[in-house]
Amino acid sequence: MPNNGEIIERSINDFQKVQAHMKIAKEENAVKTYESLKKDYKSLKAVLTSLGVNLTEIDEIKE
Repeated sequence: MPNNGEIIERSINDFQKVQAHMKIAKEENAVKTYESLKKDYKSLKAVLTSLGVNLTEIDEIKE
């Protein structure tokens, strides 16, 4: 079973990937894709917040 550090690291990596894809979807005006990614974004944000991660520096979308 992964420890908190591994969970945090994996979640941060996933969070950053989702944000990168959200930016691309927004640039391409891919509304459905953006909304789908936004669900993942919110879930990852909730997980990271519950683990005590400060998102100030890594949250580029801020939704």
